[in-house]
Amino acid sequence: MLRLLKAIFILALLGFIGLAGYAYLGDMTPKRTEVNEPVELNVEN
Repeated sequence: MLRLLKAIFILALLGFIGLAGYAYLGDMTPKRTEVNEPVELNVEN
């Protein structure tokens, strides 16, 4: 039972390290594009 808990702990630790490494080193910059759309305003005087 102790081996199983130890293995789960090690896998969780490796997963956390991998997630933190991806967050810091992964390219997560957004792709920006300019969008122009005409807007019709229904204004009555």
